[in-house]
Amino acid sequence: MQRQNLPEENALNTSASPVSPASATGKNFTVEAGKDRFNEPILFAGVNPNLVKISAKDTGGQFSVFEYEGFAKIGPSLHMHPHQDEVFYVVEGEFLFQVGEERQTLKANDTIFLPRNIPHTWLQLSDKGKMLYLLQPAGTLEEFFKEMNAFKRPPTFAEEQQLSRKHGAETIGPPITK
Repeated sequence: MQRQNLPEENALNTSASPVSPASATGKNFTVEAGKDRFNEPILFAGVNPNLVKISAKDTGGQFSVFEYEGFAKIGPSLHMHPHQDEVFYVVEGEFLFQVGEERQTLKANDTIFLPRNIPHTWLQLSDKGKMLYLLQPAGTLEEFFKEMNAFKRPPTFAEEQQLSRKHGAETIGPPITK
């Protein structure tokens, strides 16, 4: 008797297929605490380190991971990513997140998922804070942060909107306040 492959068997076989070689560097690496992947730290708003931990270059654009360390009670403008999902994990401190019209406070060890196409922002509430966050797919957020940092001053709303569009995001409004 000839055995036929069942659809479940085929699904199992294909789901375990290896990642495309184009999606990885082929080398493992370690990024030490407080360090940036390429030793090029970016300051958010000229104050807070925003470090690339895993670059889009490392993953073939599949995802990127950043570490944000906040020393000021600030946050980004209200914005959205039409083609990217984000995940934030609070390592230290307290942050107010707005996702759509909903607001919630996150503390150390809390995680939040921000789906694409939903306006969102956050505000650091504590004197010191730290988060890890992931974007999938990576897009060009690393370049966006570098270009924002190059202003050496707070960009105008129009400048931020233009730069956001260039990098596949939409700046919609000002940062939130408590």
